[in-house]
Amino acid sequence: MSTRTTTVTITHCTTVGPADPLAALQLAHACGASIEWVAELAEAGILHPQTSRLEDWRFDGSDLRRALDARRLQRDFDVGLDAAALILDLQQEVRRLKALLG
Repeated sequence: MSTRTTTVTITHCTTVGPADPLAALQLAHACGASIEWVAELAEAGILHPQTSRLEDWRFDGSDLRRALDARRLQRDFDVGLDAAALILDLQQEVRRLKALLG
């Protein structure tokens, strides 16, 4: 008698856009980080919240991408947030220049 194992994967998807922005706590959760880490991203200039109150911060898809990229740089290369901010800004500038070329 053979035993058969079934694997079930449950995926959760959340739409992030102008009509459905992420709160700071949701952004932290999406990155597997703490709310304090999100505040550190803002302090380092990686994220640019529009208000001073953390509870009122809202983020769009590009903010989520920058936060995930910063998390990856920290995890994979042990980069500090100031260096991550510089790397992300340089990557954005390279993409902008490539778009101008063609």
